[in-house]
Amino acid sequence: MNRTIRAVGCAVAVTGLALGLSSCSEAVDQVDKAVNETYTVTYEVTGKNVDSIEFHGGGGKAMEPKIESVSKPELPWKKTVTLRGIMPAAVMPVAADPDGSQVTCKIIHKGKVLEEQSADGLVTAGGCTAESPITG
Repeated sequence: MNRTIRAVGCAVAVTGLALGLSSCSEAVDQVDKAVNETYTVTYEVTGKNVDSIEFHGGGGKAMEPKIESVSKPELPWKKTVTLRGIMPAAVMPVAADPDGSQVTCKIIHKGKVLEEQSADGLVTAGGCTAESPITG
């Protein structure tokens, strides 16, 4: 009787291990797919007296994206970029004007606004950051 119970227990343990490894393998496959998958966003900046705009343009690594910059942009400003994996979409307009500044930024993915922020004042900095739609 004890031998039968040990055999059944061993079979259950081996089956559980095989299923666990299978699940682990599937999780690794999903992470690999998410890291390599791309998505497109459009950044929009409107307002007045914006000195520069910095944004994630798709280069670099997911957690260390390359930041691109535009000086003295003509407003309204719009840029479509392709990002990869878990890289967050981010656009950061900067304005410093004694007469005051107004800035609005948006991040749009497939027609849906993922993030929108507005600010007024003498010095305006901040921007919009959105989580990758691949991770959501």
